[in-house]
Amino acid sequence: MRQKVIEMIKIIRGGVKYLLEWMTNIFICNLPSNTIRIWWLKILGLNINGRIMIMEGYHIRSPRGITIEDGVSIGPKVLLDGRKGLTIGKSAVIAYEAIIWTLNHDYNDLNFCGKGAPVEIGEYAWICSRSSVLPGIKIGKGAIVASGAIVTKNVPDYAIVAGVPAKIVGQREIKDYQYGYK
Repeated sequence: MRQKVIEMIKIIRGGVKYLLEWMTNIFICNLPSNTIRIWWLKILGLNINGRIMIMEGYHIRSPRGITIEDGVSIGPKVLLDGRKGLTIGKSAVIAYEAIIWTLNHDYNDLNFCGKGAPVEIGEYAWICSRSSVLPGIKIGKGAIVASGAIVTKNVPDYAIVAGVPAKIVGQREIKDYQYGYK
């Protein structure tokens, strides 16, 4: 009997978690107030250290696994996946429709099970529009991921990467950058 009660509690918890994430990604994400969007994400366990801007239409998976530092700006329709852990460093910019994955399917597994690893985005990095960062990737400080790039390997500090798969195409000047959402 006790085992059945425990199983029922797990099912209810899973349902509540699903419902809250559904509300977040269908309703809350489209509210015209950054303050309300941030407030709701903090309630769901997203760790926000400072002031950030997160534009309308975002999609967030497992907010408890995400940490966002001060000054970060996240554009509209960005997908952030916190299932395996995601850290976004100070004053990073993630542009329109970018996708950050921490978990995907193992295509060689008989049951197509999930596999993944945490993603880390460095301070002052810029993830441009419609680019994708795959699980386990580290984007270095000040690095730039060009529009449409698919990042399959770590990106060094201040490198500029582009293409599918992303390759280094340039180097950003090393400066004491001061931008960020205030």
